[in-house]
Amino acid sequence: MKTNDYTIRLETASDYRTVEQLAREAFWNLSVPGCNEHYFIHVMRDHVSFLPELAYVLETEGKVIGCIFYTKAKLVDEQGGEKPVVSFGPLCIHPDYQRKGYGKALLEHTFALVAEMGYDTIVIFGNPDNYVARGFKSCRKFNVCFAGDVFPAALLVKVLREDALDGRKWVYHPSDADAPCEDADAVEAFDAQFPPKVKAWQPSQEEFYIHSHSAVTW
Repeated sequence: MKTNDYTIRLETASDYRTVEQLAREAFWNLSVPGCNEHYFIHVMRDHVSFLPELAYVLETEGKVIGCIFYTKAKLVDEQGGEKPVVSFGPLCIHPDYQRKGYGKALLEHTFALVAEMGYDTIVIFGNPDNYVARGFKSCRKFNVCFAGDVFPAALLVKVLREDALDGRKWVYHPSDADAPCEDADAVEAFDAQFPPKVKAWQPSQEEFYIHSHSAVTW
């Protein structure tokens, strides 16, 4: 896909380190001191749930400044019926190019491809402020929850067809592609391959904590 000032194309192996560096720049100190999103992308590519056909980068001014990745996930109803869905993340835009419409372009481009692949629902765990404008709604409105009837404020659902979900209760089962990120030593060892950066606190980390630890109760 080409427009006047950017190109969206599939990620290639030659992009890997560039994309990992991009993720590090985009997420450093955003949600926690430092970040692990660059390591997440690195290990995700070898995970069974990874969807390489939805791994896209966005180029402008001769360089990669954005990327998005998808994994397979599922919803399970109370009778054990399963519904395949997809989730995306990380979605990265270099800090110098944020709030210029590039993230929206990556989302809209890949949403169309998700629909072509036969999926009708996208579920993510993210900041609602970033995604409600792209059609995501609270999981509570679709009766989608985590195990234990927990409806997180950050659990967001987008349907690509109006009849995609019929109101029955669904428990969301995300990919475990991010499990290696729980190994702090592995994250640190991977991060050491990049130029040094200072870990620090900033207000966005408290915002992330509030969103990720809140639930919708009614």
